Amino acid sequence: MLKKLSSIPFSGTPEQEEKLNAVIAANKHDSSRLMSVMQQAQDIYGYLPIEVQNKIAEGMNVPLEKVYGVATFYAQFSLSPKGNYHIAVCLGTACYVKGSGKIYDKLQEVLGIGGDECTEDRKYSLTASRCIGACGLAPVLTVNEDVYGRLTEADVKDIIAKYN
Repeated sequence: MLKKLSSIPFSGTPEQEEKLNAVIAANKHDSSRLMSVMQQAQDIYGYLPIEVQNKIAEGMNVPLEKVYGVATFYAQFSLSPKGNYHIAVCLGTACYVKGSGKIYDKLQEVLGIGGDECTEDRKYSLTASRCIGACGLAPVLTVNEDVYGRLTEADVKDIIAKYN
């Protein structure tokens, strides 16, 4: 049995389940459509919780381990929900050597969540990212589409305060 990665309880709606059922029904006879079904499921739910992975595995008649393997291999899939404010800290080489690891740690402390997690109120989520192409501003983080550069640990609380 695969473990749940999110501490936030799954709360899909009947409408979401109906959409997922339609996607599975349209593709269940062709297991090569698994990745497409998973992409559509993530569009419906915003992420791929274990409950959705189970439903896809059963509906597509493939092992859950295969669904989970695809979900964890490809970076486009998320196993945990994203917050209204998604924070991504660049841990690419230029940012990391300038202290982004410490900034990432400080964000975990301030938000009370780990990497690839979401706050219980779904306001914030946090992930590590690779190079975002702003090396001259290292270290860099993004909050949704907002980019913050030349950061120190001391900047973290002020950045979070902008979104409260």
